[in-house]
Amino acid sequence: MQRYFTTNNLSIALFLSAAAWGLFWIPLRQVEAIGIPGSWTVTIFNALPLLVLIPISIFTFKKNLKLLKPTFYAAICIGLAITFYSKSLVETNVVRATLLFYLTPIWSTIFGIIWLSENITYQRVISIIIAFFGMYFLLSGNESIGQPLNVGDLYGFLSGIFWGLGATFIKRWSKMSVITLATLCFIFTTIYSSVFAIFIYNETFPDFFLIKTSIPIMFFWSVILLLPSFCIIFFVSKFLFPGRVGILMMSEVIVAIISASILIPQEKMYLVQWFGAFAIIFAGLYEVIFSKKKI
Repeated sequence: MQRYFTTNNLSIALFLSAAAWGLFWIPLRQVEAIGIPGSWTVTIFNALPLLVLIPISIFTFKKNLKLLKPTFYAAICIGLAITFYSKSLVETNVVRATLLFYLTPIWSTIFGIIWLSENITYQRVISIIIAFFGMYFLLSGNESIGQPLNVGDLYGFLSGIFWGLGATFIKRWSKMSVITLATLCFIFTTIYSSVFAIFIYNETFPDFFLIKTSIPIMFFWSVILLLPSFCIIFFVSKFLFPGRVGILMMSEVIVAIISASILIPQEKMYLVQWFGAFAIIFAGLYEVIFSKKKI
């Protein structure tokens, strides 16, 4: 079994799982259109996976007590990252939210150097340079680049920092339980987004009829589609260095921008943006192709 856990195989699994999260904006926008305020949308969306995770965690809790403390810290960071990213997708456009989150490789690499004594290869440096040139081209063709920054942009920026920090915790204590980590992450995200709704945005709790209407949409996206990919991302992050994880997760950028370009007319992609998208894909694959390291 161990022979299948090569760096390349795990990298491909991460690349594909992260790509699924590129569609995360769709249910958030759908539910908000139904009439549920953004913060409560994020709260309910992240509470639903707990219906599956909590029963499983109860049976596995005793086995994971030794690493509960670092798991707790990682969940605090990842929970903040998901909350900020979700709010960013609601408060600003999909392109800006996604790209600001994917400054993650910078923060992940910095945390990896400081905390994990990670050796930075020339492949990593080249990948990061190509990726950020790609992001520049993606932004340069978007009309929104000339708009002033808003609070959604700040949320996107902060989400990348906290994700990079959380990924470093996961790599540092790689034996932590994926189920326990996912459970705590969704608990914290539910709490954080509730705080946003009640204390920051002063949003009233949505009408029960609206919640009932939106539950099928949110259950499919959060439990059936995104929860499995979420767990795969966590599992792979235990083996790969945070900087590499950040680069490979840029597949989400491509899916988010292409889907937004198709479904949201005002966020259509221009030729220069397509060039940037392919540059980001190449950046993610470059390190995978030229790295011979195995786990």
